[in-house]
Amino acid sequence: MVVATVFETVRSSAAILSAAGVDTPEHDVKLLLAEAFYVDLRDVDKAMLMGEDVGHLNSALASDSPESGAWANAKTTGNTVATAMERFHSMVDRRAKREPLQHITGHAPFRYLDLKVGPGVFIPRPETELVVQEGIEWTIRHGMYRAKVVDLCAGSGAIGLAFATEVPGSEVWAVEKSERTAQWTRRNLDETTKRYPAIAGNYHLEIADATQMPTLNQLDGTIDIVLTNPPYVPLSDIPVQPEVRDYDPDLALYGGSADGMLIPERIISRASKLLKPGGLMVMEHDVTQGERLAAFARTCDFVDVVVHNDYTGRPRYLTAEKQEIG
Repeated sequence: MVVATVFETVRSSAAILSAAGVDTPEHDVKLLLAEAFYVDLRDVDKAMLMGEDVGHLNSALASDSPESGAWANAKTTGNTVATAMERFHSMVDRRAKREPLQHITGHAPFRYLDLKVGPGVFIPRPETELVVQEGIEWTIRHGMYRAKVVDLCAGSGAIGLAFATEVPGSEVWAVEKSERTAQWTRRNLDETTKRYPAIAGNYHLEIADATQMPTLNQLDGTIDIVLTNPPYVPLSDIPVQPEVRDYDPDLALYGGSADGMLIPERIISRASKLLKPGGLMVMEHDVTQGERLAAFARTCDFVDVVVHNDYTGRPRYLTAEKQEIG
């Protein structure tokens, strides 16, 4: 039996995804091939460069440490080239139907974490990592090593869990409205505490509406940082990409009004109450909303309000500090 090379497999499968309208077909195919064989992406890249056949990926797996997660998965499933390729082709078929890559693999990277994702939870985006970075840099500038942080609209838990693991000693309250989504938050908390046991008692999940004043009102005026990636997509601007439009939960996407400003404005109002004087808010927003949300924040006792660009140079998030008293 003639076995295709990794290069040929990637090229032919990428053509299928390209024809289906996937923006990054080769990237996605290589990730799916790595997932199917339980190897690293670098093993796929190396096999492509060396002109090796797909069977070599099983050899790469066999060279893994017996303690590795990949080895354990393969041993459990009885990994062979045939079963791995069957798994791979099934994944490609799903991706060609525009199911999100992260739903197919079951996980998504976020800063130093690997988060579980699937139906019912918003897939964390690379630009949201900047929200966490702003909060971390602010704590460093202020010499704050036990920050009290609230993550409003927590979703997968990406923002709050990243902050809790990167700023040891911080305490995080995460608010999520959807019980279905909160199941993913809990899964990610459980997985993260396996690597970072110290956060177990410092991360608190609240099932509630982050826009409502009673939510976490026992913490009003005591919080150092509010980090948030609220629903902000304008109802007049339905996403074109099927991966977003058909799979991300509406509750996590749409900002509640034609311009998408309703929920973000309510989140700003809530953040203003939670923060102590001098505290920081970092909020992600739509590229059309920056200056309008900045103006609204100034009416809610925020100062030093700045709109920042994302990795592509588009206005994507704002920072603001709660006005000091006196």
